[in-house]
Amino acid sequence: MKRFMPAAVAMLVFLFIATAIAGDKAKAAYAKGQDAEARENYEAAYDFYKQAFDLKPKDLRYKSSYERLRFKAAATIVHQGQGLRDEGKMQEALAAFQKAALIDPSLFIAQQELKRTLQMINDKENPPPQAAGPPAGLERKVREAGGPVELAAISNVPITVKLTEDSKVIYQTIGQLAGINVLFDPDYTSRRIKVELNGVTLEEALQITALESKTFWRPVTGNTIFVAQDNPAKRKELEQSVLKTFYLQNLSQPTELQDVVNAIRAVLDVQRVQQLLSQNALVVRGTPDQIALAEKLVEDLDKARPEVVVDIAVIQISKDKSRTLGLSPPTSATVALQSNINTTTPTTSTTGSTTTSTSSGSTGLELNTLGNLNATDFQVTIPSANLSAVMSDSDTKMLQNPQVRALDNQKATLKIGERVPVATGSFQPGIGGVGINPLVNTQFQYLDVGVNIDVTPHVHSDREVTLKITMEISSVVGQSSIGGISQPIIGQKKIEHEIRLKDGESSLIGGIMDDAQTKSLSGIPGLAQIPILRYLFGQVTQDHSSDETVFAITPHVIRGTTLSELNQRAIDIGTANAIQLRPMSRPAAQMGTTTPASPTSQAPVQQPANQPGSQAAIPGMQGSANFLFDPGQITAKKGDTFVVNLIMSGAQNVYSVPVQINYDPSKLQLVNVSNGGFLSQDGQAVALVKREDPPGTLQITAARPPGAGGVSGQGAIVTLTFQAKASGQTPLTITRGGARDPGLQPITVNGAQASVTVQ
Repeated sequence: MKRFMPAAVAMLVFLFIATAIAGDKAKAAYAKGQDAEARENYEAAYDFYKQAFDLKPKDLRYKSSYERLRFKAAATIVHQGQGLRDEGKMQEALAAFQKAALIDPSLFIAQQELKRTLQMINDKENPPPQAAGPPAGLERKVREAGGPVELAAISNVPITVKLTEDSKVIYQTIGQLAGINVLFDPDYTSRRIKVELNGVTLEEALQITALESKTFWRPVTGNTIFVAQDNPAKRKELEQSVLKTFYLQNLSQPTELQDVVNAIRAVLDVQRVQQLLSQNALVVRGTPDQIALAEKLVEDLDKARPEVVVDIAVIQISKDKSRTLGLSPPTSATVALQSNINTTTPTTSTTGSTTTSTSSGSTGLELNTLGNLNATDFQVTIPSANLSAVMSDSDTKMLQNPQVRALDNQKATLKIGERVPVATGSFQPGIGGVGINPLVNTQFQYLDVGVNIDVTPHVHSDREVTLKITMEISSVVGQSSIGGISQPIIGQKKIEHEIRLKDGESSLIGGIMDDAQTKSLSGIPGLAQIPILRYLFGQVTQDHSSDETVFAITPHVIRGTTLSELNQRAIDIGTANAIQLRPMSRPAAQMGTTTPASPTSQAPVQQPANQPGSQAAIPGMQGSANFLFDPGQITAKKGDTFVVNLIMSGAQNVYSVPVQINYDPSKLQLVNVSNGGFLSQDGQAVALVKREDPPGTLQITAARPPGAGGVSGQGAIVTLTFQAKASGQTPLTITRGGARDPGLQPITVNGAQASVTVQ
């Protein structure tokens, strides 16, 4: 046991020394934190307070300072990150927001700014497609039921359509080009219209045809549309009806839900909307486009309200100065008789039969004595003179620094002080009898005396805050008796203000100042008023008191409004009579192995071998259809235009011809594509669709009207006009193409080449 005693003592001494050292380090770190906080370096102050707290976690002083500075330090770092992001320093801003979120996870603005910065970095590194539209489709609400019917994706490559035909024929022509079926309402009334469209997609062509013919169409299946006359009755009868429930995450008050319902009804003309307060949800029934727009409105309006923490510093500074200087001379004198000057008056007392005479002193003088008085019989008393040289100077400072946290447009109230009763009235109950004095009842109300603050913030989108503030400082300064009841006299300083500040910007408001100066002079009249002698024959007293109250306001946005690009983008929703979404044009896809103008595959083109300028069929391929360029050898001067015909020979029962022609865009420029006459030899109108994407790759589809039969023989399918741009030689090559019969079955056609020489 004796062997372990020295070790135990050494351990205790070591622990004592370590605790003392830790306490000294914690105290030093806390002092540094106080110094940093006084200099408003909140980030450094937080670090020092955290060091002190980590060293002595049980010390409430260190813990309270550490917890108090968390918010200020995180808010300061968020402001720094916002400034870095505005300067374009995204990575530095990202690190700042991450640090702020780590310091104070309850600071929601740090999380929001972190997500926003990450999104900005991602958008910069991976820019979204310019024509990307909102996601289509609705989530399934019932497992067994499908969502609204949508038209399957069709080619989005720009085409050219020029037709003057019956609207049914135009619908069917565009439908065949798009590879979709077109059905018509039995009550459909067709009329002849003219459609001339350049550089539009097939879906846009359908929309424009509907506008021209005053009709509308809706998808029935993924590749079938139904066309009807456009009037309210038909739309109500044929348009789809979709049901969806929206669960709101941020809005909860009945008035807030009603605002969303009113917006959906007024803007989208949706009458079947039901709000469920118990579930904080909305049930909406309408067309697919109306439901999609309702979803957008709910997303736009169901936003978390911004929150603000307002730092309020109430500073009261009181100064009192007093100075008394001068000689206070005697201003009065007392003259009295000496105490040995007495007069006597005889008094007689009788006891039985004996009479005794005595004399007693009195304050009066006998008249005979007056003649014997001289100066020695009087005593003169003169008060002493006082010399004063006194000065007093007092300085009082009172600081209150409360924090108020409030939602956007919601009033927050802070009261620090006491509630003082004030009588508001007295009454005597109507009871009592002879000899009975009924009691008098007095009514009281309580007034809040102290620091009273009302703040209503409004957060703007540019991180600025409008504050409507009412601040009052009051105190009981005395009592007054009114009607026999003692009433308090309340002094107050009050200010009502409305200001707009940036996030983190401080503003001094108030500046209420009372300044009183008093100067008094006492002394011998006349002599005390002489400038030099006033201090010998008088006394001068000067009092100066000032009381100043200052309010300092600093707002901090801890939760802002998050707005996406879709929240702020204008959307085409149709006309006043019909709510309808128009899809945005998508960028044309690069050409692959299929022709976008038709969803079905084309027959391969047989390329001529070892005959670059040949117009004849390949040996061994006689009896099949062939493409020819006329002329096959072309010579043009730079800047001139020339014409070449694409001819088909040996064709049988041809209904449409899709073809792809390649050329060198650096040497040739396409000027025009026109109908060649082969497909319209019987007078039928031909729908001619062309697109050039990318330059140098020309896609052409020429088709006869729906219901028309095929044609046979030989003739020009299209006539091409080019302009020579640069000297050199380039081929015109059919790289893909063929023909189709009225049943849309492919017909094999041999390819061809032509040679163009630009001089």
